Amino acid sequence: MATENSDRNFIGRGWSFPPQFDFSSKTVGMTEGEEDIDNSLFILLSTVVGERVMDMTYGCNLDALVFESLDSSMITFIKSKIEKAILFYEARIELQNINMNTQDILQGVILIEIEYIVSATNNRYNFVFPFWKEEGTEIESIVRFNK
Repeated sequence: MATENSDRNFIGRGWSFPPQFDFSSKTVGMTEGEEDIDNSLFILLSTVVGERVMDMTYGCNLDALVFESLDSSMITFIKSKIEKAILFYEARIELQNINMNTQDILQGVILIEIEYIVSATNNRYNFVFPFWKEEGTEIESIVRFNK
């Protein structure tokens, strides 16, 4: 369908993440459409503000919050940071909801679930960003010890 093809072109095309190179054909792996948006969201949420030389304001700074206690005000703060970052840096989508799945918090994992609508196609998607630190894997042994 011609309309769907032009909508996908509007959504965009970019380098795959992490970058993949095909040395035989001398090309770079590319992503298109919704996969490109998911890659963009992953990069946005995992980038520290000031890390990008050409755009020092790009990013979300979630790493600074890794060791903060997760109460309701911190959840609201994290959601606000994500919402602001998406508003400024991902114009291809309309954010619908951000949910913090804390089911595996004792293992040091929080799943940030982002529901969005692609503006060009009006299709609804979700993206899950795993927020954890590998050092947090020791928490499970501490919890067992205290039981």
